[in-house]
Amino acid sequence: MTGAAQPSRAPRVAYVLKGYPRLSELFIASEIWRLEQLGVDLQLYVCRPPDEDTRHPIVDRIKAEPTWLPVTTSLSGTTIPRWLARNLPAYASAVRRVVRRHPRGLAAAAGAAARQAFRAHQGWRPHRVYVKELLWAVGLADEIDRGPGADHLHAHFAHGTTTVAWLASRILGLPFSFTGHAKDIYRESLNPAGLLRRKLDEAAFAVTCTGANLDHLRTIAPQAQIHLVYHGLNAELTALLDAAPAAERPPHLRIVSVGRLVPKKGFDVLIRAVAQLHRRGVAVELVVAGETGSEAVALADLVGDLGLDGVVQFRGTISQAQLLTELRRSSVFALACRVDEDGDRDGIPNVLVEAMAAGLPAVSTTVSGIPELITDGVTGLLVPPDDPIALADALQRLARDPELARQLAEAGTAAVHERFDGERLAHQLVQLFAGRQPLAPGAPAPATPTGRRLR
Repeated sequence: MTGAAQPSRAPRVAYVLKGYPRLSELFIASEIWRLEQLGVDLQLYVCRPPDEDTRHPIVDRIKAEPTWLPVTTSLSGTTIPRWLARNLPAYASAVRRVVRRHPRGLAAAAGAAARQAFRAHQGWRPHRVYVKELLWAVGLADEIDRGPGADHLHAHFAHGTTTVAWLASRILGLPFSFTGHAKDIYRESLNPAGLLRRKLDEAAFAVTCTGANLDHLRTIAPQAQIHLVYHGLNAELTALLDAAPAAERPPHLRIVSVGRLVPKKGFDVLIRAVAQLHRRGVAVELVVAGETGSEAVALADLVGDLGLDGVVQFRGTISQAQLLTELRRSSVFALACRVDEDGDRDGIPNVLVEAMAAGLPAVSTTVSGIPELITDGVTGLLVPPDDPIALADALQRLARDPELARQLAEAGTAAVHERFDGERLAHQLVQLFAGRQPLAPGAPAPATPTGRRLR
């Protein structure tokens, strides 16, 4: 019909991931599922083979089947010629096809990788990792060529996978974007010699998950297109909350905390705070759930040294259903985040959003983007990092004042619903992939193409 506006085709977006699926990256799986529900044509390309036996149920609801790049070996303890001799055969066909289809693009990508390798030299040697990432980029470009194709590349985490997407975009002549999260944007060693600035400047846009991150990235690349898109509450817990029974709060102070056992989570500080409460005569229990990590042995030893056996429990990795059960049986959620010695830090920990959505009062620290989620004394309590006394005082305050705990919990839940709605936040990404400005904060989430709400 003459003059009628024709509906535009949904953008075809190639998601570039280091690993998939991963238990610790439920926020990525939720994002992928929600984007599919909003009509985005997604293809998943993964640099490394799957290495986890357990996965979240939401992964089985995702239509896109991942394509894994050929396996490569470690660069440690070998030379580039030896590494290429071992790994190039698996990519030989891809290299031949890319040379034939995209000779100029491949030359541009190889030149960019070589320049970066020499900028980031280690001693007198060029940095070797860019050889591997160039090879992955060639494999990615070939898979996109041989598959449904793509209009846009998007990578999660601003270091390795984004470097692969950046190089592949040069090969294919396609725009790319990326999401920066935590250590990937703060540790200079992950993007040495100004690489993060170059990627920000060349990207169609970048996304990050906290306002603190946004300010940091804008100091690095003031002219770049960078947008704040919070992670939002994951789709799996959203569905569980809809069907959850009423909470059963315990008569004593039962604290739950969730995270990988690494320094930035501050579990040692939380355990010391619990020891303070125990010495004050507070009936207290701490349950810590999450993946093991570099601090696992030291934390177990600390519990023994402080005489907290039977008071502190480590539960390991748990499912979202198990997490909700723990949240419903607890008094308060606490996470003692800090900036570690290497500069790594959380943005807004997803588990804080989850706990507040489940109706628990939250206590955390003033690190990074956490104050964007928790307003001290309004939607939760905040204390300085690395201060077990202040943390103990905040937890004891909630134990002594159930009415305050109730008020903070209700306000925290309302804040999550208002500002961390996963449906609305996913639509912000849809707008960006379509080349439009995202929805203004607080705008309602759209319906899916079928007219139903996302769950």
